[in-house]
Amino acid sequence: MNKPLFQVISWVGITWGLTSCQWWPLQQQNRELAIIVNHADPLSVQIAQYYRQKRNIPTTHVIEVIFDPSVTSLSPEQFRRIKQEVDGLTPPEVKGYALTWTKPYRVDCMSITSAFALGFDPRHCAKGCKAIAPNPYFNSNRSEPFIDFGIRPTMAITATTFTEAKALIDRGVNSDNTHPQGTAYLMDTKDQARNVRSNFYTTIVQQLSSKIPIEVIKNNVLKDKNDVLFYFTGVTKVRALDSNTFLPGAMADHLTSFGGQLTDSGQMSSLEWLEAGATGSYGTVVEPCNFVQKFPHPGIAMYHYLQGDNLLHAYWKSVAWVGQGIFIGEPLARPFGNDKND
Repeated sequence: MNKPLFQVISWVGITWGLTSCQWWPLQQQNRELAIIVNHADPLSVQIAQYYRQKRNIPTTHVIEVIFDPSVTSLSPEQFRRIKQEVDGLTPPEVKGYALTWTKPYRVDCMSITSAFALGFDPRHCAKGCKAIAPNPYFNSNRSEPFIDFGIRPTMAITATTFTEAKALIDRGVNSDNTHPQGTAYLMDTKDQARNVRSNFYTTIVQQLSSKIPIEVIKNNVLKDKNDVLFYFTGVTKVRALDSNTFLPGAMADHLTSFGGQLTDSGQMSSLEWLEAGATGSYGTVVEPCNFVQKFPHPGIAMYHYLQGDNLLHAYWKSVAWVGQGIFIGEPLARPFGNDKND
């Protein structure tokens, strides 16, 4: 990971004044998500069918497209054709998308999830150490992203086998309204270039330790923990993942250059978090340099999740410059929902 030509970290000291958030009932959430399935990919079809059933998503919210499932990247021209088709089939009440494939994970130098959410736009795309366009949904207290910002946040339900996909979906469903008694682990690593999010940790502890136990650990490795709900670190490869137990609904990611290259990264793929038991993760698909804005802000992700947002919206709200990063996991997981209103 190269260091950027400049860093903008003026938003390190985030204030947590989001008291007017409006959360929607779980059943209503299911009607506000559409599944996009690649009909040319048997695993994509199988995942979509299972997810629709488990989340009781209307059949009218399943959108079929066809493209080569063996490629890692779509061209802007290929993607625009697919996106135009999807837009024409999307019911107006839909607020977000779930993709049910692992490849392709990018569109040129945008991630596939950001491209579906924002449309392919070179302003959200960069080669080298450059700033990109802001995410209008960043740290928002709004619950109508398409009405307010013209975007539909998107997450990919990724897996290399149906068994792994089923386990991921089941974890998300089982997490709903459970208010798990887990711990947030914030790793202060020795990897200077990738440890830039540690600058946030003092503020995060000050603002959120009354809501969840938080441990800041000065080490590259977390081992033998049985209550992992949040796990944020900065290294190329996370060791001892299998020694830890992730609670249903857990969110975890590592700041590195190519975690979002899900199937062919020279570094650790973000997919390994899901295979280890996390319910959601994130990674960049092209070199982001170590701009903190291109990665989830741990405190903002935790804040919105703990306030009752689902995984899709909490994660999307945590990334200031979102164009190069892919969100993966079970989008409707909502551990801190209020079942009295669902």
